[in-house]
Formats: sequence, structure tokens, C-alpha cells
Amino acid sequence: MKLFSLCAALAVCLSSVAVAELPAPLVDNYYNIGKIHQQVSTDNREAQLWFDRGLAMCYGFNHEEAIRCFDKAVALDPQLAIAYAMKAYAMGPNFNNMEITRDTMLAADSVSKTSLEHLEQASPLERMVIEAIDKRSGESVPEDFDQRGPFNQAYADAMAKAYAEHGDSPFVAELYAESLMNLQPWKHWSVDGKPGEQTPTIVEVIERGLAAQPNHAGLCHMYVHVMEASPTPGKALPAANRLRTAVPGSGHLVHMPTHIDVLVGDYASVVKSNSEAIEVDKVFLDREGPLNFFSLYRLHNYHFLVYGAMFDGQSQQALAAARAINQQVPEEMLKEQVDFLDAFMPTTFHVMVRFGRWDDILNEPTPPEYLPMSRAVRLYARTLAYAATERVEQAEAEQQKFLEAVKLVPESSLLFQNTSLDILGIAEAMVAGEIAYRKGEYDQAFAHLREAVRRDDALNYDEPWGWMQPARHALGALLLEQGHYAESEAVYREDLARHPKNPWALHGLVESLVKQGKEREAAQYVDDLEASCQRADVTINRSCYCRLKVLDE
Repeated sequence: MKLFSLCAALAVCLSSVAVAELPAPLVDNYYNIGKIHQQVSTDNREAQLWFDRGLAMCYGFNHEEAIRCFDKAVALDPQLAIAYAMKAYAMGPNFNNMEITRDTMLAADSVSKTSLEHLEQASPLERMVIEAIDKRSGESVPEDFDQRGPFNQAYADAMAKAYAEHGDSPFVAELYAESLMNLQPWKHWSVDGKPGEQTPTIVEVIERGLAAQPNHAGLCHMYVHVMEASPTPGKALPAANRLRTAVPGSGHLVHMPTHIDVLVGDYASVVKSNSEAIEVDKVFLDREGPLNFFSLYRLHNYHFLVYGAMFDGQSQQALAAARAINQQVPEEMLKEQVDFLDAFMPTTFHVMVRFGRWDDILNEPTPPEYLPMSRAVRLYARTLAYAATERVEQAEAEQQKFLEAVKLVPESSLLFQNTSLDILGIAEAMVAGEIAYRKGEYDQAFAHLREAVRRDDALNYDEPWGWMQPARHALGALLLEQGHYAESEAVYREDLARHPKNPWALHGLVESLVKQGKEREAAQYVDDLEASCQRADVTINRSCYCRLKVLDE
């Protein structure tokens, strides 16, 4: 294959993903919950409806809305014990938010005790669930979140008994699986692919439930979460696909399939489904406003959309979604929850680095002082911008400012499952490598960039990944520029194993093979490369815009 053939393979389509028409997010002036239904012990049809709505909100992790639904259910039927219990459940911990205040846990316990007062009205299945939920809290619940293990374990043990008696109920199966997931939140698989202590049971319970009721939204949701960090995330793709339209009024459930899409290299679906989820959640935003915990899930949709669009070469989509993140959170909330929200705010800088918008980076304003992570990321991006435009002295000066800014980022600052400091550790190695490279210190530069890759790989599992542009893309690009074709080939193969079908690494792999005279092997990837570039609005002619000499030249 001639070198110019590779260039032809890089031709890109300037279109973006069109968002399909959304299913109606509202039905009967309420969020469309699809076919979610769990028959409970009431003759009041309205109470049953509000229970089902509350359950749907629980499955979609909108627990505040679920509480309102269960309140309406018990207002219509004050004897409905399971509705009190599920309200207590919604007030308690879940693996995305285990740090529930003691006051809230005590309030949940009070509601749970009310459910026990009406136990005689409950079915045998409901009684076992009610009694299990009551194990999660009590007067002795400690203030320290790390000391609550016995309560979470007691709940899981009680749900195990409920499952032993009522394992054919998907309602019970979902609660049991989730109770086990709370014992090891976001640690269902090790980095080397070994299952966590509870993982085999979780998978068995969910798969048994899905075999009987494959469209159950709660089980599909949990299956995506338990399988996404596994060596075989694609096993959850059928469940993810069924979930896409199962609950049209739950933005989080519309979004959830993209946790699998991104792992199998379907970046178009990542963009599409998160765009749809954003539209669905605008209905909730219009009704309830932004001052609620669910705003974190809304931000997650935008963040995930950015991540997918960056991989897909859709610079305009990525930049628009990144800009929108900053518009979703009122300043009041941002200041109150700065440890949890700060790391979202500089997403625009990651997009600009991805697409080599060096001048735009230098023109971006400084974030306010109460956002230390945002300020540090800005300085990281500015350092790269100066380095990539061969202004080494300015890059070194900016690097020193960056290192000082990192010292101001508290250990409590997080981006989901990773600390901001761990994420900035990758940035630190990246800027050191880029500056050394511009100074002609190539061995030192590559050592720094390999360290950036090591730190990138060492992050806790998360989706989107904590570092938004794989460090291998910079390492591979600069190895190619210096003629280290065999090593760059290995780097790109490793990246494609982690991020399948991404055009940046595919381009680098094809070029690495061609440079080594492996045209026949390179030809095997050209169709994949062309397909992966179809939605890009930029020419993908290198895996990182830090590389200055490109193939076209």
C-alpha cells in the first residue's frame, strides 16, 4: 500500500450524529416510566401507580424524585407498608452515593419503622423486603461512613434470605444484587480482570433474573454496572440495547447503555444516547430546577457526550457539550459542592487539547479562585499550548505555575472514582514530557510520557475515564515523529485494546505499520479507519496535535 493511500483513508465526513426523535418523555403529565410495574398490596390504583413511578425513579437513580412518589403512594393508601419501606430505601445509600448523613439515615429509620407498623397488610414477599430495608439504619448508625459496613452487610444478608424465598421476583433480585454491589462499590473487578468477592453472586443473580425477564429495567441497569469493568463488557450489550428505550422518561437510564457502547468502540451511540438523555433530563430540570443531587447525573450525560465526541473526532459536538457543563450548575451549588463539581468545570480545556486549539486555550479566562482543580487544568493546557507551538520558555514558566496550582488542590477533590490529585499527576508527567521533547531531550521526554501512560492506566475504573485523552496518543504520536515505529505500533495496539475502534489510534497504527514496510498488514485496518472517521469534523492525521510533522507533509 502506498503512503498516499493512507492519506486517502484519512478523508473525513463533516457531518455529525443526528439525534433520533426521542420517545415521549412525559405520559399523563408525568415522566414516562415505560412498562415498569411491581404489584403491591393495595386496592388503590393511584397508590399503585405512584409506587411504580417511585420504583422507576429508583431504577433511574433519581432518588429524590422517588421519595416524592412514595410519599404520594402512602398519602393515597396509608396502610401501604412497602411504599414506606421503599421511601426509606431511597433515602439510604447506593453505590454512587454511600455517604449519606447520619441525620438522613435516622430519618430513613423513622420511615422504616412506620413500614413495620403496617406489616400485617403486606404480602410475604413485601414483608421480607421491608424487614431487610429496616436493617440498613437504626439509632446506632455511626456518623463515620467507613464504620457502616455492618449495617450494609446486615441488609445484604437479609436480602439474601428474601432472594432465597422469592428468587423468581425481579424486584427482589434487583434489590439483592444492588445490596451486594453496595458492599464493594465500583470494585466489582480488579485491574487484571479478577472478580470482586461479591461479583460472581451479583452476576449470577442478575443473569438469572434477565433470563426470565430480559426487559427488566432495574436488572439491565445493574448488569451494565457490574459488567462494564469486566474483561468482557460486551456481554452486557444486549441488556444495554434493551434499556435504551425501556424508560423514556428517565434520562439516566437512556444514558446508561453508553457505559458499554464506549467500551466496544461505538462512539456514535455514545454521542447519540447521551444527547437524548440530556433532552429527557431537560424536562426534569424545567420542573425541579438544578438544586438537587440529580444534577450530578445530568452533568454526567454532558461529560460522557464530550468523551464520546472526542474519540469520534466531533470537535464541535465536544466543545458545545463541554461549554454546556459550566451552564448546568448554579454558582451557589458549585461553591457548596466544590469538591464534587470542580473537576467537571475545566472540561473545555481537555477538548481544546484533544483538537489542538492552542490559541483558543491561551485566550480562555482564568477560573475563579474557589475552583482550584479548574485553575490547575487551565495551566496544564496552557503549558501544552506553549510547548506545542515551540515557545519553550513560556511553557516552562507556565509549568511552574501549574505545579504551584496543584498544591492548592485538596485531597478531597474528586472526579467520581478518582481524586483530582491523581488525575493531575498524569498532567504533571504529560507537561514534563512535552517540554523535554521540545528541548530535544527525547529520551527524557519519552520516559515522562511512559510515566503518564502508567499513571493513566493506574486510575480507578470509571466511565468516562478520569483522563479524557489517552496518554498513549501523545506518546505514540511523538514516537512516530522520531521514527520509533515498532514501539509506536505497540503503543497503538495497547490503546486499541483499551479503546476499540478509535480513529486516533487506528491512524497511528496504520502509519506505524506502513513506516515499517508492513503495507499488507496495514491494509487490514484501513476500512476500520475510514469507518471510524466518518463522523469527524476534523482531519485526523495524527493521534495527538502535539505532533507537528504530519503525514500529509
